[in-house]
Amino acid sequence: MTQAIAPRARTLVLLFLAALAALLLGAGPAAAHAALTGSDPAQGTVVDTAPTQVSLTFSEKVATTDGSLRVLDPKGKRVDTGKPANVSGTTYAVQLHAGLPDGTYTVTYQVVSEDSHPVSGAYTFSIGAPSRTSVAVSGQEVGGGVVGGLYGFGRYLSYAGYIVLVGGAAFVLACWPRGTSVRAVQRLVVSGWLALTAATLFLLLLRGSYTGSGKVADVFDLNLLGDVLQTKTGAALVSRLLLLAAAALFIAVLFGAYDKRDDEEKRDLTFGLAIGGTVVAAGLAASWAMAEHASTGLQPGIAMPVDVLHLFAVATWLGGLATLLVALYRAPADQPVEAAAVRRFSTVAFGSVVALVATGTYQSWRQLGSWSAFTDTRYGQLLLVKIGLVALLVGVASISRRWTGRLAGTGAAGARASVAGGVGAGVGVGAGKTASAGSGSAGAGKSAGTEAGKKQGAGKQGTGRQGAGKQGAAEEPGDAGTGAVGTERAAQLARQRAAEDAARQKRLRDADPHRFGLRRSVLAEAAVAVVLLAVTTALTSTEPGRTEQDAKAATAASSSSSSSGTGSSSGALTLDMPFDAGGTNGKGVVSVDLDPARTGGNEMHVYVTRPNGRAFDVPEVKVALTLESKGIGPLPVAPDHVTTGHWSASGVQIPLAGEWKIAVTVRTSDIDQVTVSKNAQIG
Repeated sequence: MTQAIAPRARTLVLLFLAALAALLLGAGPAAAHAALTGSDPAQGTVVDTAPTQVSLTFSEKVATTDGSLRVLDPKGKRVDTGKPANVSGTTYAVQLHAGLPDGTYTVTYQVVSEDSHPVSGAYTFSIGAPSRTSVAVSGQEVGGGVVGGLYGFGRYLSYAGYIVLVGGAAFVLACWPRGTSVRAVQRLVVSGWLALTAATLFLLLLRGSYTGSGKVADVFDLNLLGDVLQTKTGAALVSRLLLLAAAALFIAVLFGAYDKRDDEEKRDLTFGLAIGGTVVAAGLAASWAMAEHASTGLQPGIAMPVDVLHLFAVATWLGGLATLLVALYRAPADQPVEAAAVRRFSTVAFGSVVALVATGTYQSWRQLGSWSAFTDTRYGQLLLVKIGLVALLVGVASISRRWTGRLAGTGAAGARASVAGGVGAGVGVGAGKTASAGSGSAGAGKSAGTEAGKKQGAGKQGTGRQGAGKQGAAEEPGDAGTGAVGTERAAQLARQRAAEDAARQKRLRDADPHRFGLRRSVLAEAAVAVVLLAVTTALTSTEPGRTEQDAKAATAASSSSSSSGTGSSSGALTLDMPFDAGGTNGKGVVSVDLDPARTGGNEMHVYVTRPNGRAFDVPEVKVALTLESKGIGPLPVAPDHVTTGHWSASGVQIPLAGEWKIAVTVRTSDIDQVTVSKNAQIG
C-alpha cells in the first residue's frame, strides 16, 4: 500500500515546492500596503530656508518607532529630534534641529502599515542649493531577503495548518463520524494543529526582524520580541496560540471520548462538539482578520466577519478534501469511507463554494475598486489567477460529484447483498442480486460446512507445523545461531505478511472502478488546491489594487503640485524659472517642458515670456542637464527656434532616473546673459 501511495505523495510534494518557490522567489520583497502619497518638503525640491520639521503623508495609518523617520545631512548625520508624531490623520512629522546649513538632505522612513506589512523608502530635498551627499539610499526595502522568505513560508504553513485542522475536524463531525477511529485521519488533523502552532511561534520570532533590520541574527532578540508583543500583529499571534490550546482540548475529546462512544451517543455529542469547534475555528480565523487586509480600508466592520467566513469556507472545502483524500488512500479495508459520507461532503463542499464565491466577490470589490485594477495592479493579476484556479477546482469537483453519484447507486445495490456489502470498500463494492430464502439458507449451510472444514484443516496444518518445529529443535540441539536465524526469519515473514495485506487492501480498493475514479479525481482536486493556497498566501502579502491605484494618483498629484510651474499640455514636467540678465529686455520667465520626463528619449520645449506673460525672442537659449548624485553631466541641449518665444529639441536622452538639475542659459543681448536652474525628479 505504501508503495502505491508514494509516487502520488511525491508528486504532490514536488508540486507544492515548485509553486511555493515560484511565488516566493518571483515576488521579491513583500509589497507594501501603505504608500507614501505626500511629503513636506517634497521630493527633489529646493527650499530657501531650513524647515522646522519634515512631514510624510501615507495612504493609511502606520505604526512608527524612534527610528521610523530619519533626516540625514549631506555627511550622513541625523538632524531630526527623535520619534515622529501623528500630526493629523495619516500625516506624521519629525522635528529638525535649528540652523541647518545649506545642502542636500536625505529623508528615510521605515514604518509598518495598518495591515501589518512593512513599508520603507527614501528621498532627498535641498536647502539653499543642492550639494553632494554621502548618504546611500539604496537597499531601503524591508520585508525581503532570507527573513522575508522565511516569513512568507511561515504564512503559507499557518494557512495550510488551519485548513487541515478545521477542514479535517469538520469532515469527521459532519460527514464521517466513524472516521474518528481511523489512525490516518487522526494523524492528519493533529499534523494540522502542529503545523499551525509551529508556524505561529515561527512568525512571532521572525516578526521583529521582518519589520525592522531584516537580519537573521535579530530573530532571537528578546527586546524585539517584546516590541512585537505590543503591536496589533503580536497580539493577534498570541491570541492564536491561546486558541490553539483550546483546539488541542477539542482534538483530545474528538479522538478520545467521542471516538469511544457508540453511534447513538455520538449523535448526542456531535452538536456540542460542532458548536465548540465552530467557535474555536472562527476565533482562529479572526486572528488573521484583525491584523491584515480586513482590518483597514473600506468597511472594516463588515470586512472582518466576511473575511472570517471566507477563510472558514476555504478550510471546510479544502481541508475536507484533504481528509477525504487520506481516507480514500489510507483508511484500512475494514474501516472504509462510506458512500453516504462522500455524498454528505459533496453537499458541504457545494455550500462552502457558494459562501466562498459570495465573500470573495465582496472582497474583490473592496480591494480592487475598479475593473482596470484587474490588469493594472499585481493584486488584480494574482486575483485573476486565483479565480481561474477556483474555476478549475470546481470543474474537477464536478467530476468527483459524478463519481459520487455512481457510488451512491452502487452502494444501494450493495446494501441488498450482505456478503458483498461486508467485503466491499465501503462505497458499494459488489452489487449482488437478492437471492431467495431457500437458496440463502443452503448457501449459509454450505458456507458453514466449508468454514468448518477449513478450520479442521488449519488445525491439522498447525499441528504439522508444530511437529516440524519440534523436529527442527531435535535436529539442531544447542545450536547457538538458531535464535538469531529464527528472529530474522520471523521478521522476514512479518514483512511478507505486511506486503500481502497491503496488496490485498489495494485489490479491495481498486476492485470498484467508481471508487478508483473518485480517488483519482480527488487527487487532482488536491493538486490544484495546493497551488490555489500558494496564490492565496501571495494575495495576502500584496498591496490591494485600490490602495495601489489611489497611491499612484496621490503621488502624481503631489509631484505635479511640487513642481514650481503650472501644468502644460505639451509636457509631463514643467519648470518655470524667472530670470534677470540686466539691460532693457533682461527680465522675463523661461519655462521648460519635458515629455514624458522619463529615462530614454524625451521631447523638450522652451518658452521665454516677458513678466506680463507675452512671448518674445532672445538671441540665444541653451539647456544643460546634470545628475550630480551620479556625476553625470552637464549634458548640453541646443534647442531649435520654432516661433516667437518658443524653442524645441527632440530625442533628448535621459540615461538614468534620479534628481536632475536643469540649467537654462538665456542671452538677452551681446553682453547680457544669465543662467537659472531647478532640480526635478525624472524617471
